[in-house]
Amino acid sequence: MSEEKRSFEEKLQAVQEIITRIEEGTIPLEESVQQYEEGMKQLNALEEELNGFSRRLTILQNGKKGQPEEVPAVDLE
Repeated sequence: MSEEKRSFEEKLQAVQEIITRIEEGTIPLEESVQQYEEGMKQLNALEEELNGFSRRLTILQNGKKGQPEEVPAVDLE
């Protein structure tokens, strides 16, 4: 499944799996560093996605007269 098609929760689970592999200490140091870099990249993308969700919710909560405004889609690329 491509990265864009995975849910937020699936992406977060992938990061948690990276953390587990590193913490177990069973992979070589170089691979641990590569996994760490990949995990940080994924965490940054998750943070951006979460911020996008937060902005969308703020827009919906501040809609005029209880009517939600047009909410821009979040571009995850």
